Amino acid sequence: MLAAGTHLGRYEIRSQIGAGGMGEVYRARDTQLGRDVAVKVLPSTYSDDAERLHRFEQEACAASALNHPNILSIYDIGTHDGSKRCDSESAAQPCRSEKRSITRFRSLMAWRPRMRRA
Repeated sequence: MLAAGTHLGRYEIRSQIGAGGMGEVYRARDTQLGRDVAVKVLPSTYSDDAERLHRFEQEACAASALNHPNILSIYDIGTHDGSKRCDSESAAQPCRSEKRSITRFRSLMAWRPRMRRA
């Protein structure tokens, strides 16, 4: 497990989000672009397992090829201390469809005062 404050390149680990069969996921901060990201790290115990490495990279490549509001955007894949990592948008942020809904709602709310006057 990575401690808060650990740096993986330009990403600063904030906290662990979860863990599973394909790795540990952390909330992190992109120090160059000033945005929150999720960083998935394949444990170093699997660094010699060619099949797991292949599946990890295949998962990242498949997700990066898709553009859908319910799928996280992949920013990068890399390594840290011999462990593979995958960097993506943070799941804690509203997805694109939620952002569109919020924008539509705000737009409709802006019309309310005008409608009352009519």
